[in-house]
Amino acid sequence: MSAGVFSCAAVDLGASSGRVMVGRVGPDSVELSEAHRFPNRPVRVPEGLRWDVLALYGGVLDGLRAAGQVHSVGLDSWAVDYGLLDADGALLGNPAHYRDARTEGVAQKVWATVPAAQLYAATGLQYAPFNTLYQLTAARSTAQFARAARVLLIPDLLTYWLTGEQGTELTNASTTQLVDPRTRSWSYEVAERLGIDLGLFAPLRQPGDPAGTLLPEVLAETGLTGPVPVTAVASHDTASAVAAVPATGERFAYICTGTWSLAGLELSAPVLTEESRAANFTNELGLDGTVRYLRNIMGLWLLQECVRAWGEPDLGRLLRDAAGVPALRSVVDAGDKAFLAPGRMPERIAQACRASGQAVPKTRAEVTRCVLDSLALAHRRAVLDARRLADRPVDVVYLVGGGTRNALLCQLTADACGLPVVAGATEAAALGNVLVQARAHGLVGGLPALRRLLVRTQRLTRYAPRGDAGRWREAEARLAAR
Repeated sequence: MSAGVFSCAAVDLGASSGRVMVGRVGPDSVELSEAHRFPNRPVRVPEGLRWDVLALYGGVLDGLRAAGQVHSVGLDSWAVDYGLLDADGALLGNPAHYRDARTEGVAQKVWATVPAAQLYAATGLQYAPFNTLYQLTAARSTAQFARAARVLLIPDLLTYWLTGEQGTELTNASTTQLVDPRTRSWSYEVAERLGIDLGLFAPLRQPGDPAGTLLPEVLAETGLTGPVPVTAVASHDTASAVAAVPATGERFAYICTGTWSLAGLELSAPVLTEESRAANFTNELGLDGTVRYLRNIMGLWLLQECVRAWGEPDLGRLLRDAAGVPALRSVVDAGDKAFLAPGRMPERIAQACRASGQAVPKTRAEVTRCVLDSLALAHRRAVLDARRLADRPVDVVYLVGGGTRNALLCQLTADACGLPVVAGATEAAALGNVLVQARAHGLVGGLPALRRLLVRTQRLTRYAPRGDAGRWREAEARLAAR
């Protein structure tokens, strides 16, 4: 470790792309540089929508080769999905995509055994049709599942291929709906009642735990010189992103923006009330004993799908044109499951506006403005609901992730929430990944110290709320009246 600088590779896999970032951490510095970025494209095959996990792993290896010699490697990814291994440790087919239709109607079957209210009281996880619990229930009748000896969540699967060692990292495990957020361990009662064998999962790991070293064949493939340790980070990308929120106090909300928007609070204990369940808030586990109390919102997926449908027009020009469209002419519910599947997004947004009796957006700029107004409105509802349900004051909203590049979305979020928005840490998940690795190697202190380092080193932009909050309340009322 030359001149006190720690160098590591942060593998950060999102639902639409993957990247390998090189992080360099010194006593008063954090630097990120991109070594390699690659697409993450699901593939539809006769059995359904699947992840091309071998292409992803190839991208990881290419990225490690481009990163060069590092002191450590850490890997995070999206949540809920998994691979099945046979008794020899071989992968049984491509992992199913969370947008696959196989879980339709499965939740209702689960609730017949463990009612939804009981399930929430035990696990604190919001309802989403793709939760791992429902995926496993849907898979149990398949021949592939009958052969399975191990279930590895996506970041644990790729870490296993890198190291030959198996584990289940806790922050990602907490998205399975099989973990008790109070004990921060498996919910054995839920699993037993639903007939799920928790022995299929590898032992739990904490962020910062060692996860093995790169295998000789990985070293040969990447050109790295061993030994190179692999560190378990907060392997759910949202957990890493929340760790990288550059907060200076406790009275804050956060919004992690990307394909999804995850909006909520960082708490010391879960909120497991029936009111919280009805509001569809989730209690996922974070760094250092924290709970990520948040709501999942469809996020920039809506805009990504529109842009894809339009043939990838220039995004900068599209946003400039959208800024000139009158605000709040039409809004949609950004959490509506009608927008979950890919394809024909502009038409589906127009249909939702038509069905609710609002002005139907016709131009690309109008559709884009509808999407951004709708996301800001969803951010507002999530922040205000979280504040009320957790009985926690909020003075500022921190917005991290890819949405920080979208100044219009940042300003609209400030306007909608009626609170200042501090936007920064664009590569928040990678930053959190890097800093947990650095901390595991003794370079960074606890979560407050980690965040102080971010405040000193990251470029942050502050957006003050503008305009009349009544317009946002009126738009909310329009949606509520649907």
